[in-house]
Amino acid sequence: MQVRTKTHCLAALLAGTTLLTGSSVWAQEKPTVKDRLDSVVSTVTGSPMADLDLDMKHVLDALKKLDPKPIPKLSPQEARKQPSAADGVKELLKEQGKSTAPEPGVTTKDMAYGTAGGQQKVRIYTPDGTTAPLPVVVYYHGGGFVIADLDTYDATPRAIAKGAMAVVVSVEYRHAPEFKFPAQQDDAFAAYKWALANAKTFGGDPSKVALLGESAGGNLVTNVAIAARDQNVEKPVRVVAVYPMAGTNLDTQSYKDNASAKPLDKPMMTWFYDQTVRNDADRADPRLDIVGKADLKDLPPFTVVTAQIDPLHDDGKMLADKVKAAGGQVTYRDYPGVTHEFFGMGNVVAKAKEAETAVIGDLKAAFAGTAPGTTSPR
Repeated sequence: MQVRTKTHCLAALLAGTTLLTGSSVWAQEKPTVKDRLDSVVSTVTGSPMADLDLDMKHVLDALKKLDPKPIPKLSPQEARKQPSAADGVKELLKEQGKSTAPEPGVTTKDMAYGTAGGQQKVRIYTPDGTTAPLPVVVYYHGGGFVIADLDTYDATPRAIAKGAMAVVVSVEYRHAPEFKFPAQQDDAFAAYKWALANAKTFGGDPSKVALLGESAGGNLVTNVAIAARDQNVEKPVRVVAVYPMAGTNLDTQSYKDNASAKPLDKPMMTWFYDQTVRNDADRADPRLDIVGKADLKDLPPFTVVTAQIDPLHDDGKMLADKVKAAGGQVTYRDYPGVTHEFFGMGNVVAKAKEAETAVIGDLKAAFAGTAPGTTSPR
């Protein structure tokens, strides 16, 4: 982050210049006086939000109007009722006079798969006007293993289904603390095996199956890929981990830099892990401490997506580096000026649309058997 003095910031504000230099969107839109003032305050106070992209800022401003309570001060049941980043997007769309209806061109239906804990829901997203069989993307939502559900994370599977011309299987799984680790990882692998076995029943091609997960879901897709390797189950053709929960070290540089970031901060991550683990030994388990303990050899090609203003930024970067060090193929995509949860916001955040388009390209290449190899971080 560029260091600026109070004098420089105030002078920039008075001159009407842009402070958020990391954002291409700022060059396209004119920030309001409030936007400029907020940027000055963030810079002067050393907030990680000082480098915030204008599109991203407007989503977070809209979310703030919904008065979300600090999750670490709530019970899990209370936390699940709080407005989400997706609600912030809907609020912004309302302010802009735009529709909040789901993106058209995709049809959904709910099914179920069996786990050790009983039946769990999957939502099948099928692009309209297509002919079976289609490639399959098994998708796992975020929420720190504790909050959120299929409805909260609806935008990403819709965008991926339509863009990649693939059937997306969005997976629900048991949540902590009612079901402690490793229930979530066990369910994730059960859902993957169900998708392979049942692909033809929902118009999918079981020979072309990829994985995509956000945050906690990024942890799950990595664990599914490892389990498929270890249990001789058909490997996915590609694994996409978006700002994954890939380690239990909450003292990385990105945790320090983004300890007070929004919508995800370090206290929230501490709370998520506290709700999930049974004991301290779980934190060292390779299924949670992936970047520290897991064997990442002989895995499918990976795409790892990170956001600059995110405590989990370094988790994702380390995952990409360690898959590569283990001999794997990795495409690493890092996006400046945006925060955790930006992926799936393509209708209001330009960087999100860019990221979604890139991931769709990676998936299409994998389904076609021409997946790209390793690329360097930006």
